Amino acid sequence: MSADREVLLQCDSLTRNFGSGKGVENLSITLRRGDALGLLGLNGAGKSTTLKLLCGALVPDTGTIKIAGLSLEDHPLAARALIGFLPDQPPLYSDMRVDSYLRFCAKLRRVEKDHIEKQLDYVIDACDLATVSKTRIAKLSKGFCQRVGVAQALIHEPNVLLLDEPSNGLDPQQLQAMRELIAKTASEQSVIFSTHLLAEAQAVCNRIAVLHDGVLIADMPTTGNAQELDQLFTKLVQSAPTRNSQTIAQSEST
Repeated sequence: MSADREVLLQCDSLTRNFGSGKGVENLSITLRRGDALGLLGLNGAGKSTTLKLLCGALVPDTGTIKIAGLSLEDHPLAARALIGFLPDQPPLYSDMRVDSYLRFCAKLRRVEKDHIEKQLDYVIDACDLATVSKTRIAKLSKGFCQRVGVAQALIHEPNVLLLDEPSNGLDPQQLQAMRELIAKTASEQSVIFSTHLLAEAQAVCNRIAVLHDGVLIADMPTTGNAQELDQLFTKLVQSAPTRNSQTIAQSEST
Protein backbone atom coordinates (compact mmCIF):
# COMPACT_ATOMS: atom_id res chain seq x y z
CA MET A 1 0.00 0.00 0.00
CA SER A 2 1.28 3.46 -0.85
CA ALA A 3 0.33 4.81 2.59
CA ASP A 4 2.88 2.48 4.21
CA ARG A 5 5.81 4.05 2.34
CA GLU A 6 7.71 7.08 3.60
CA VAL A 7 6.81 10.40 1.98
CA LEU A 8 10.04 11.83 0.55
CA LEU A 9 8.61 14.80 -1.34
CA GLN A 10 5.39 16.70 -0.83
CA CYS A 11 4.44 19.93 -2.54
CA ASP A 12 1.12 21.68 -2.01
CA SER A 13 -0.51 24.39 -4.12
CA LEU A 14 2.66 25.62 -5.85
CA THR A 15 2.26 28.65 -8.08
CA ARG A 16 5.02 30.52 -9.89
CA ASN A 17 4.43 33.61 -12.02
CA PHE A 18 6.59 34.72 -14.94
CA GLY A 19 5.77 38.23 -16.11
CA SER A 20 2.38 38.23 -17.78
CA GLY A 21 1.81 34.50 -17.34
CA LYS A 22 2.24 31.63 -14.88
CA GLY A 23 4.88 28.94 -15.17
CA VAL A 24 3.03 26.61 -12.79
CA GLU A 25 -0.33 26.99 -11.10
CA ASN A 26 -1.70 25.31 -7.98
CA LEU A 27 0.52 22.23 -8.33
CA SER A 28 0.40 19.48 -5.69
CA ILE A 29 2.45 16.26 -5.83
CA THR A 30 3.29 13.61 -3.23
CA LEU A 31 6.22 11.26 -3.82
CA ARG A 32 6.89 8.22 -1.64
CA ARG A 33 9.94 6.03 -1.30
CA GLY A 34 9.95 3.66 -4.25
CA ASP A 35 8.06 6.00 -6.58
CA ALA A 36 9.26 6.78 -10.09
CA LEU A 37 7.11 9.57 -11.49
CA GLY A 38 7.19 10.45 -15.16
CA LEU A 39 6.39 14.14 -15.66
CA LEU A 40 4.92 14.48 -19.14
CA GLY A 41 3.96 17.49 -21.19
CA LEU A 42 4.53 19.39 -24.40
CA ASN A 43 7.22 22.04 -24.70
CA GLY A 44 6.32 24.96 -22.45
CA ALA A 45 3.97 22.88 -20.31
CA GLY A 46 5.88 23.72 -17.13
CA LYS A 47 7.99 20.60 -16.62
CA SER A 48 11.34 22.36 -16.16
CA THR A 49 9.77 25.04 -13.98
CA THR A 50 8.27 22.34 -11.77
CA LEU A 51 11.60 20.59 -11.27
CA LYS A 52 13.39 23.87 -10.54
CA LEU A 53 10.78 24.69 -7.92
CA LEU A 54 11.07 21.27 -6.31
CA CYS A 55 14.86 21.47 -6.01
CA GLY A 56 14.90 25.04 -4.73
CA ALA A 57 16.42 26.65 -7.82
CA LEU A 58 13.23 28.73 -8.12
CA VAL A 59 11.13 30.09 -5.26
CA PRO A 60 7.35 29.65 -5.56
CA ASP A 61 5.07 32.66 -5.22
CA THR A 62 2.73 30.54 -3.14
CA GLY A 63 2.71 26.97 -1.86
CA THR A 64 4.95 24.71 0.21
CA ILE A 65 7.57 22.03 -0.48
CA LYS A 66 8.81 19.42 1.99
CA ILE A 67 11.66 16.98 1.42
CA ALA A 68 11.52 14.00 3.82
CA GLY A 69 9.51 16.20 6.16
CA LEU A 70 11.86 19.21 5.96
CA SER A 71 10.44 22.49 4.70
CA LEU A 72 12.44 23.77 1.75
CA GLU A 73 11.62 27.32 2.86
CA ASP A 74 12.46 26.91 6.56
CA HIS A 75 15.39 24.48 6.24
CA PRO A 76 16.80 25.12 2.74
CA LEU A 77 20.30 23.70 3.24
CA ALA A 78 19.17 20.52 4.98
CA ALA A 79 16.34 19.93 2.49
CA ARG A 80 18.49 20.56 -0.59
CA ALA A 81 21.10 18.13 0.73
CA LEU A 82 18.51 15.38 0.21
CA ILE A 83 17.92 16.29 -3.46
CA GLY A 84 19.86 15.37 -6.59
CA PHE A 85 19.08 17.49 -9.65
CA LEU A 86 19.91 17.24 -13.34
CA PRO A 87 18.78 20.40 -15.16
CA ASP A 88 18.08 20.47 -18.89
CA GLN A 89 21.65 21.71 -19.40
CA PRO A 90 24.01 19.60 -17.23
CA PRO A 91 26.19 21.79 -14.95
CA LEU A 92 29.55 20.65 -16.31
CA TYR A 93 33.02 22.21 -16.32
CA SER A 94 34.51 21.45 -19.72
CA ASP A 95 38.16 21.79 -18.68
CA MET A 96 37.92 19.20 -15.92
CA ARG A 97 38.32 15.44 -16.23
CA VAL A 98 35.24 13.40 -15.47
CA ASP A 99 36.64 11.88 -12.27
CA SER A 100 37.99 15.23 -11.03
CA TYR A 101 34.67 16.92 -11.70
CA LEU A 102 32.73 14.26 -9.80
CA ARG A 103 35.13 14.49 -6.84
CA PHE A 104 34.57 18.24 -6.89
CA CYS A 105 30.80 17.69 -6.86
CA ALA A 106 31.12 15.24 -3.97
CA LYS A 107 32.97 17.85 -1.92
CA LEU A 108 30.40 20.52 -2.79
CA ARG A 109 27.65 18.17 -1.61
CA ARG A 110 29.59 17.50 1.60
CA VAL A 111 30.17 13.80 1.07
CA GLU A 112 32.41 12.58 3.89
CA LYS A 113 36.07 12.58 2.86
CA ASP A 114 36.61 8.86 3.48
CA HIS A 115 33.44 8.08 1.49
CA ILE A 116 34.17 10.10 -1.65
CA GLU A 117 36.11 7.43 -3.56
CA LYS A 118 33.43 4.82 -2.82
CA GLN A 119 30.75 7.13 -4.16
CA LEU A 120 32.90 8.03 -7.15
CA ASP A 121 33.30 4.35 -8.02
CA TYR A 122 29.56 3.81 -7.61
CA VAL A 123 28.40 6.61 -9.92
CA ILE A 124 31.07 5.84 -12.53
CA ASP A 125 29.85 2.25 -12.64
CA ALA A 126 26.14 3.10 -12.41
CA CYS A 127 26.37 5.68 -15.21
CA ASP A 128 28.76 3.60 -17.35
CA LEU A 129 31.56 6.18 -17.33
CA ALA A 130 34.58 3.94 -16.76
CA THR A 131 35.91 4.34 -20.30
CA VAL A 132 35.88 8.16 -20.06
CA SER A 133 36.63 8.76 -16.38
CA LYS A 134 40.06 10.26 -17.20
CA THR A 135 38.79 12.25 -20.20
CA ARG A 136 38.25 16.01 -20.23
CA ILE A 137 34.55 16.81 -20.34
CA ALA A 138 35.08 19.07 -23.38
CA LYS A 139 35.92 15.98 -25.43
CA LEU A 140 32.82 13.99 -24.50
CA SER A 141 29.83 13.32 -26.72
CA LYS A 142 26.44 14.71 -25.74
CA GLY A 143 25.37 11.30 -24.47
CA PHE A 144 28.38 10.99 -22.19
CA CYS A 145 27.87 14.56 -20.94
CA GLN A 146 24.31 13.65 -20.03
CA ARG A 147 25.51 10.65 -18.06
CA VAL A 148 28.09 12.76 -16.21
CA GLY A 149 25.22 15.10 -15.34
CA VAL A 150 23.25 12.21 -13.85
CA ALA A 151 26.35 11.06 -11.96
CA GLN A 152 26.76 14.44 -10.26
CA ALA A 153 23.11 14.30 -9.21
CA LEU A 154 23.68 10.88 -7.60
CA ILE A 155 27.09 11.46 -6.01
CA HIS A 156 25.72 12.32 -2.53
CA GLU A 157 23.09 9.54 -2.36
CA PRO A 158 20.02 11.80 -2.46
CA ASN A 159 16.61 10.74 -1.20
CA VAL A 160 14.93 12.45 -4.14
CA LEU A 161 16.33 12.50 -7.68
CA LEU A 162 14.98 15.10 -10.13
CA LEU A 163 15.96 14.64 -13.78
CA ASP A 164 15.03 17.06 -16.56
CA GLU A 165 14.91 15.14 -19.86
CA PRO A 166 17.65 12.65 -18.84
CA SER A 167 17.41 10.71 -22.12
CA ASN A 168 18.46 13.67 -24.28
CA GLY A 169 21.37 12.75 -26.53
CA LEU A 170 21.46 9.06 -25.59
CA ASP A 171 21.74 6.26 -28.12
CA PRO A 172 19.47 3.19 -27.72
CA GLN A 173 21.99 1.28 -25.60
CA GLN A 174 22.61 4.28 -23.36
CA LEU A 175 18.87 4.89 -23.11
CA GLN A 176 18.30 1.36 -21.83
CA ALA A 177 21.10 1.81 -19.28
CA MET A 178 19.52 5.09 -18.15
CA ARG A 179 16.15 3.40 -17.70
CA GLU A 180 17.74 0.68 -15.58
CA LEU A 181 19.54 3.30 -13.48
CA ILE A 182 16.33 5.25 -12.88
CA ALA A 183 14.47 2.07 -11.93
CA LYS A 184 17.23 1.03 -9.51
CA THR A 185 17.37 4.47 -7.92
CA ALA A 186 13.59 4.60 -7.52
CA SER A 187 13.58 1.22 -5.80
CA GLU A 188 15.70 2.70 -3.01
CA GLN A 189 14.74 6.40 -3.04
CA SER A 190 12.34 8.26 -5.33
CA VAL A 191 12.63 9.82 -8.78
CA ILE A 192 10.83 12.40 -10.88
CA PHE A 193 11.95 12.76 -14.46
CA SER A 194 10.50 14.86 -17.22
CA THR A 195 9.96 13.53 -20.71
CA HIS A 196 7.69 13.93 -23.71
CA LEU A 197 7.98 10.20 -24.53
CA LEU A 198 5.16 8.13 -23.06
CA ALA A 199 6.88 4.83 -23.81
CA GLU A 200 9.93 5.97 -21.85
CA ALA A 201 7.81 6.83 -18.82
CA GLN A 202 5.93 3.55 -19.06
CA ALA A 203 9.18 1.60 -19.15
CA VAL A 204 10.37 2.74 -15.71
CA CYS A 205 7.58 4.60 -13.87
CA ASN A 206 4.87 3.48 -11.50
CA ARG A 207 3.13 6.84 -11.95
CA ILE A 208 2.56 9.39 -14.68
CA ALA A 209 1.73 13.06 -14.17
CA VAL A 210 0.72 15.24 -17.11
CA LEU A 211 1.22 19.00 -17.21
CA HIS A 212 -0.46 21.31 -19.70
CA ASP A 213 -0.07 25.08 -19.67
CA GLY A 214 1.30 24.88 -16.13
CA VAL A 215 -1.69 22.93 -14.80
CA LEU A 216 -1.51 19.33 -13.56
CA ILE A 217 -4.22 17.57 -15.53
CA ALA A 218 -3.45 13.97 -14.59
CA ASP A 219 -1.63 11.99 -11.89
CA MET A 220 -2.22 8.26 -12.05
CA PRO A 221 -0.56 4.83 -11.97
CA THR A 222 1.03 3.59 -15.18
CA THR A 223 -1.43 1.09 -16.59
CA GLY A 224 -1.96 -0.31 -20.06
CA ASN A 225 0.46 -0.43 -22.96
CA ALA A 226 2.26 2.36 -24.77
CA GLN A 227 -0.53 2.75 -27.33
CA GLU A 228 -3.17 3.16 -24.63
CA LEU A 229 -1.01 5.69 -22.80
CA ASP A 230 -0.46 7.57 -26.05
CA GLN A 231 -4.21 7.76 -26.60
CA LEU A 232 -4.71 8.93 -23.03
CA PHE A 233 -2.01 11.59 -23.30
CA THR A 234 -3.41 12.88 -26.58
CA LYS A 235 -6.93 13.02 -25.15
CA LEU A 236 -5.80 14.81 -22.00
CA VAL A 237 -3.84 17.43 -23.91
CA GLN A 238 -6.66 18.05 -26.38
CA SER A 239 -9.21 18.42 -23.58
CA ALA A 240 -6.87 20.17 -21.16
CA PRO A 241 -8.24 23.12 -19.23
CA THR A 242 -6.86 26.59 -19.39
CA ARG A 243 -5.63 28.26 -16.21
CA ASN A 244 -7.77 28.21 -13.06
CA SER A 245 -9.34 24.86 -14.01
CA GLN A 246 -9.31 21.75 -11.88
CA THR A 247 -7.34 18.55 -12.38
CA ILE A 248 -9.46 16.28 -14.56
CA ALA A 249 -7.90 12.96 -13.64
CA GLN A 250 -6.09 12.23 -10.41
CA SER A 251 -5.67 9.17 -8.22
CA GLU A 252 -3.17 7.80 -5.75
CA SER A 253 -0.56 5.35 -6.93
CA THR A 254 -0.77 1.83 -5.62
